[in-house]
Amino acid sequence: MSAPDVSAPVGGASVAAGTLYVVATPIGNLGDITFRAIDVLRGVSLVVAEDTRHSRTLLSHYGIATPTSSYHEHNEARETPRLVARLQEGDSIALVTDAGTPLVSDPGARLVRAAIDAGIPVVPIPGASALLAALVAAGLPAERFTFLGFLPRKGRERDAALQGIARSPYTTVLYESPHRVADTLSDLAGAGCVDRPAVVARELTKRFEEHRRGTVRELADALAGAEVRGEVVVVVAGAGESEGELTEDGARAEARRLLAAGSSPRDVVDRLQQLGVARNVAYRLAHERFDTDEAAAGAAD
Repeated sequence: MSAPDVSAPVGGASVAAGTLYVVATPIGNLGDITFRAIDVLRGVSLVVAEDTRHSRTLLSHYGIATPTSSYHEHNEARETPRLVARLQEGDSIALVTDAGTPLVSDPGARLVRAAIDAGIPVVPIPGASALLAALVAAGLPAERFTFLGFLPRKGRERDAALQGIARSPYTTVLYESPHRVADTLSDLAGAGCVDRPAVVARELTKRFEEHRRGTVRELADALAGAEVRGEVVVVVAGAGESEGELTEDGARAEARRLLAAGSSPRDVVDRLQQLGVARNVAYRLAHERFDTDEAAAGAAD
């Protein structure tokens, strides 16, 4: 990275006509906003926000009276042409999200793409980001990392994402609902990340900020049944050189998870083989539960 331009003014940023500004806003603490962001929000013709009621709290805090308009996943197809037309007419527009940097697991990509296609300047105003805040405080390697946003809720896409995390040599950062974080950690353990160092960061920049550290399994057990509140970021260390394949314990956990979800033993064998487990081991693990259950049933008879 090059050195910053120390000649650039602090505050007093000029706003160019017909420009789309992508403005990062605080993720919790209202003090985490740049002078430049405030100047841009004051100087543009319109602030486009994911939730105007939420953004108005920030704008009012800094005495910003710029008109606002909502822009979210349910109206972006309709609103994008209208906003591009305003930009082409010379209006400047700031795009913000509820918290953090727009487009990072938030709406805005359609508008940015449409502005670029129309030849309209797009200017980023950098600032707060939950994923970076969690990453730099995690104590895990950050030279290279993968950000996945929110994982798919279920099905093959989720399984593929979990296995991708298990196999990745790089630190992985993801967002999760507080109501699902324990299940996601349990799924990660089942995918082969049982002993992988991880961090669950919660309520970043807010009063009750917390960074809970441990292995994936330890965190899954600690949060199981717990009432987790606030926004959550999960950071998982990458696979070590000796972690190219699932351990037997990891494969067993994955087999049990698949069986509990309704997969047949044959499907479990196929899935474990895809993950690098030898066929004889995969067959044994896929039938362990059934053999144990049948033995127990026979003893009861």
